[in-house]
Amino acid sequence: MKPRLLALGDSAWTVEFGSAIDPAVNARVMGLHERVAQLRNSDPLLASVTDLVPTFRSLTVHFDPWTGDAGALGQRLLDCARQSTTASSQGRQWLLPVCFDEDFAPDLARVCELRQLTRAEVIDLLLGASFRVYMLGFQPGFPYMGGLPPALVTPRLPSPRQKVPAKSVAIALDMCSVYPWESPGGWNLLGRTPVVLFDPAQTDQPAMLAAGDEVRWTAVDRSTHDRLADEIARGLPRSTFLQESAT
Repeated sequence: MKPRLLALGDSAWTVEFGSAIDPAVNARVMGLHERVAQLRNSDPLLASVTDLVPTFRSLTVHFDPWTGDAGALGQRLLDCARQSTTASSQGRQWLLPVCFDEDFAPDLARVCELRQLTRAEVIDLLLGASFRVYMLGFQPGFPYMGGLPPALVTPRLPSPRQKVPAKSVAIALDMCSVYPWESPGGWNLLGRTPVVLFDPAQTDQPAMLAAGDEVRWTAVDRSTHDRLADEIARGLPRSTFLQESAT
């Protein structure tokens, strides 16, 4: 699909690359994200850009309408989209701990029943998968991650919970995520991580994960989960869980 330019009010453009959630489409999104980020400080037409928001299949570019030429900026973005292919750099790679104790995983039995799998098989499939962060949304720091094995594809709960505990690891349809905050939600809860995915004190990047990152899970017992939670509260750096920096 050729990139499409869509107006989003009077201070943002959206460049759309496709109509499906697909790694190849998302790679084109991230390619444009990378190109605009590189050029915004040197290209006068991109100087008014204030924020870049990648999604599954599009990039939204916010700009200051008082200092920028909306029409010229839109055409420049479309030109960049046509020239860009995929991102030349890889996202960061994370290995995050998750505890599967019963009180952390109230929907694990449901997934087992629906998918005709044992508890161990569900956990092994989750731990064996590599998840790509497509976008952040719903609430600050909430990552929409693709890469869920087909054997684990499971519908949302028939009725959402009024309260999902913060840091719950969850799946719905072909997506995996973590609830950074306590909130309502209808995803299947399979475990809990001690990792804080959104920290306002980290002013340079409050959200730990970003679009383009890769996430894998490693199982920990309850005592290790609690120890890590305490160490994180006392300042354990995020880099503890970082496997490889962007290249």
